[in-house]
Amino acid sequence: MEDRVRVFDTTLRDGEQSPGISLGVREKVEIAEQLQRLGVDVIEAGFPATSQGDFDAVSLIAGKLPETVVCALARANTGDIDRAWEAVAGAERPRIHTFVSTSDIHLEHQLRKSRDEVLEMTRESVARARSHCPDVEFSPMDATRSDPEYLYRVLRVAIENGAGVLNIPDTVGYAVPREFAELIRGIFENVEGIEGVTVSVHCHNDLGLAVANSLAALEVGARQVECAVNGLGERAGNASLEEIVMTLKVRNDRLGLCTGIDSTEISRTSRLVALLTGYPVQPNKAVVGKNAFAHESGIHQDGVLKERITYEIMDAASVGLVESHIVLGKHSGRHAFREQLERLGYYLEDEELNQAFTRFKELADKKGSLSGEDIEAIAVEYIRTEGQEWKLGGYEVHSGGSQAPPSATITLERGEEHVTERAIGDGMVDAACKAIRAALGIEARLCSFTVEAITEGLNSLGDVTIQLDVKGRRVVGRGVSTDIVEASARAYLNAVNKVLR
Repeated sequence: MEDRVRVFDTTLRDGEQSPGISLGVREKVEIAEQLQRLGVDVIEAGFPATSQGDFDAVSLIAGKLPETVVCALARANTGDIDRAWEAVAGAERPRIHTFVSTSDIHLEHQLRKSRDEVLEMTRESVARARSHCPDVEFSPMDATRSDPEYLYRVLRVAIENGAGVLNIPDTVGYAVPREFAELIRGIFENVEGIEGVTVSVHCHNDLGLAVANSLAALEVGARQVECAVNGLGERAGNASLEEIVMTLKVRNDRLGLCTGIDSTEISRTSRLVALLTGYPVQPNKAVVGKNAFAHESGIHQDGVLKERITYEIMDAASVGLVESHIVLGKHSGRHAFREQLERLGYYLEDEELNQAFTRFKELADKKGSLSGEDIEAIAVEYIRTEGQEWKLGGYEVHSGGSQAPPSATITLERGEEHVTERAIGDGMVDAACKAIRAALGIEARLCSFTVEAITEGLNSLGDVTIQLDVKGRRVVGRGVSTDIVEASARAYLNAVNKVLR
């Protein structure tokens, strides 16, 4: 059996379904281009039928990625499938991924369909997708809680009507590894025509078993694995791309499987996704967490100093975790700034570069010199910003005292429009956010507010992440500055722009 595992990344589809994540078209394209550099085989770029924004993003990505299969998700109905094809038709290697539930739980309580009706939906949807596109993937949703004999019937129908990839999802993260491996083995033994298709798996992490279940399936013959950067996704998330890839690489002696991933791009991909989604990586996250290669124990430190492999099973450089020696100061020129951005993998258009360079100069005047991490944060600010969004034009804050409460005056700009608003609050950050809310007429409830330092030192850039609830919809915003009030205002405005978008 082939030992090459295809990596199917769903960060832009299932990953974006994490509460509060709302990526713009430019942000999605940036992530997609980095995923292509990473070497993923398939990018599930979105769900075109859900919104015009998703359709536009999938269409744009489809036209930009010649080396990677670009996939669009569609429910098992004609409208969704036609819309998905319209979105990916411009891709060099398009794929339509259609799905329908197969568990009796879903059929009774959600679809309200009979088993025979779902079989017919499978037949019609796969055939419709195949009429558009030679590469069709089919998923029986909630497969791990489906009757195996019925599941085999559905999969046979999908194969007969042209599906070339059968994806077996553990939709609610219910399975344990041995059980999931038995399900995949049963599919290989009982589904006619299975030898002519690729068996894929898509595992959720509700019990913390998504990676373990995915690996168990790969060991018994699955050859595509669906995953997301940093394990993003619905509820507790998806199988983590970086954990699966590095397990297959580090334990090739045991598993005998490989991928086409350039592992040195893993760290940068993780940082980019974290910065754009507003979902920071936990410090103890496997492979990409900041503590993944840190050693606090004296015994561990002693061992690593003598021989790295005593306590490290991976080289930090193998996932791209290398020290950045980039330092630019207020006397650095535009050419040097562009060069360092490109070394970090960021390619801004001329107008964006001009704006980013101006912002760099402002921060360099305050901080003196900026590290690679600082420069990356500036680049991501401009990737996060869509062309017609409100920008922070200026701000003035007063801390108040015994005679007056804290206040803030905020000026916002959008093209030729300018609006200025003053507000008072419990503190300067609260006042600044209230002024933005008043200026744009948005009612929002603050759900969470976090501040982190990008680098060490008292003059570090502050990185603020804010999550807002606007009429039941959660959005995440992020902003950076040496001034926490300014960083907070930028984060708040970033979140509000997503609502307005």
